[in-house]
Amino acid sequence: MAIGLNNLRPAAGSTHKKKRVGRGPGSGLGKTAGRGNKGQKSRSGYSAKIGFEGGQMPLQRRLPKRGFTNIFKKQWIEVSLASLDSRFEANEEITPELMHERGVIAKGRRDVVVLGTGEVSKALRVAAHRFTKSAREKIERAGGAVTLIEKSPVADALQP
Repeated sequence: MAIGLNNLRPAAGSTHKKKRVGRGPGSGLGKTAGRGNKGQKSRSGYSAKIGFEGGQMPLQRRLPKRGFTNIFKKQWIEVSLASLDSRFEANEEITPELMHERGVIAKGRRDVVVLGTGEVSKALRVAAHRFTKSAREKIERAGGAVTLIEKSPVADALQP
């Protein structure tokens, strides 16, 4: 038999019948329709608020507040040497813009830091806002060059 839109069916056993409540005592779900007896929860339209505990002080408010969020914390986009080594050719000028084009980093108003994880097999010329000591050593040992990008004070003030 040919398959068409007129005879498509779900796989056997993959669907269940809808539970029809409130359809008489013979169904086993008549009278109160599985909602118990009386009260707010038995009424139609009832919807519990998240975290509501019946008027009792909710857990979220019983626990003490702790810590704070430092809004001035410096945020970095971390890039490993291994990811640079695999995506770029030797002696290619690697900038944050080029890293974004090649999918190494997501574009954002954050500074890039190069981490020393992984090995460098070719001479890379990397420009970033910061380098770890091991990253700098590995790049220079492979014959590459490291360039620090200086941020202007105006751009630093716009940093989230």
